[in-house]
Amino acid sequence: MTKKPTRKENTDLLQRGILCSLIGLAVLISPSFMAPSGMREAVAGSALVGWFALVLGVAFLGLYLRRRAIGKAP
Repeated sequence: MTKKPTRKENTDLLQRGILCSLIGLAVLISPSFMAPSGMREAVAGSALVGWFALVLGVAFLGLYLRRRAIGKAP
């Protein structure tokens, strides 16, 4: 038997999803706003990390929404 997730666990999942998504978007979008420099190249080179963070954040948000939908089901 599985235990029902607590409200705190669901809130933590939502926060992690939002933060990971924002970090991923920041890593992917920020090089276009930076001045040409070594730092810009370093951030642009970490695009794979940005995609990973974005996908992980979307997965956390999807899990949160799934748990929320199951919790409201009769």
